[in-house]
Amino acid sequence: MLHPVSRIAIIGGGSIGEALLAGLIRAGRQAKDLAVAEKSPERAKHLSETYSVLLTSVADAAENATYVILAVKPADVAGVVNEIADAVGRAEDDSAEQVVVSVAAGVGTTYFESKLPAGSPVIRVMPNAPMVVGGGVSALARGRYATDEQLKDVAAIFDAVGGVVVVPEAQMDAVTAVSGSGPAYFFLMAEALVDAAVDAGLPRQVATDLVAQTMAGSAAMLLERLDTQPSEGGAAMDTSPAQLRATVTSPGGTTAAGLRELERGGLRAAVGNAVSAAKTRSEQLRITSE
Repeated sequence: MLHPVSRIAIIGGGSIGEALLAGLIRAGRQAKDLAVAEKSPERAKHLSETYSVLLTSVADAAENATYVILAVKPADVAGVVNEIADAVGRAEDDSAEQVVVSVAAGVGTTYFESKLPAGSPVIRVMPNAPMVVGGGVSALARGRYATDEQLKDVAAIFDAVGGVVVVPEAQMDAVTAVSGSGPAYFFLMAEALVDAAVDAGLPRQVATDLVAQTMAGSAAMLLERLDTQPSEGGAAMDTSPAQLRATVTSPGGTTAAGLRELERGGLRAAVGNAVSAAKTRSEQLRITSE
């Protein structure tokens, strides 16, 4: 069940903003409790017609919502946060405390805390692309002034578009490198496997179907293991990918032969280097309050 929260404003109606909006409505959130601020007339018209949601200005959305979600590009954050700061400052003294939630990559909570009224609660979220089909995962990190209850409410909001994990903000660059960039790594692996299947004699459509279903099923196996809790007094199950790999690999068989070539080709090192490079780039692109 979706944890109850007050009115939610989404600033930005791009792919992330629309995915979150659709997920919230799918999860049972009433359109009357949602507001969207979108500067593009075409996108605003699309969102209004598709979701019957209130389209309004940044200032009005921020002033009348408890949770203000910034789903804008990092380059647009500076202008938008100033509007939000003014709106928060105009809010009634007896109104519920407003929480600013940012999904802008590379923008830390201290940046918002330095721009908003003193003591404003801020929560940073790093979602990933599969949220558009409700299968994403979002990492949450709270700023200095956000409470446990506010973090719980924001987790419930993003649970509408996939899984949620909570991490210290210092780990957000690593999160970006793994789950933020991860879908592209996955698609590259799928592309390579499809091409290899075609080289092995399969039609491309058949190869693509086989690869997509195999990857989806394998992910489902891993998630099922992670969700399995041992019975009272029972032994904990090894839920690691390594154990699952061993389970589906017969000694001396075809899978073992294929895995041997992947190891020989340096798959582990390549993946490690990719994550390290993405993490370094995330650190370089970081926007601070300085």
